[in-house]
Amino acid sequence: CCPCGRRVQSSRLGPSPPRLLSEEEYRLQGEVETRKALEELRSFCRSPDFSAWTAVSRIQSPKRFAEFVGGASHVTPNEVSVHEREFGLDSLFIDEQLFEEEEEEEEEMGNSASSA
Repeated sequence: CCPCGRRVQSSRLGPSPPRLLSEEEYRLQGEVETRKALEELRSFCRSPDFSAWTAVSRIQSPKRFAEFVGGASHVTPNEVSVHEREFGLDSLFIDEQLFEEEEEEEEEMGNSASSA
């Protein structure tokens, strides 16, 4: 046994690869960690170590920042809508349609080239 009290893994085996997260686990972990980080940020902004005047003088929307520190969402409904359009299920559907159209065009080009 090693002096530090831990077992030493054989160097022949090497470390085992980490388990990969499923998409649902990844999404859930992202939500949990984001909420945690936002709460830590809010907490810091409320602390005596935080210079509110310095921060407010440097940001574009002091009112929105104050609302965030008070507990409001860090994103506006409009930002959520734009994000959903660009990255949500709607965008996946549009990407799928575009991909199918590209495949059809390639097939048509392939068929016309082989018939020539």
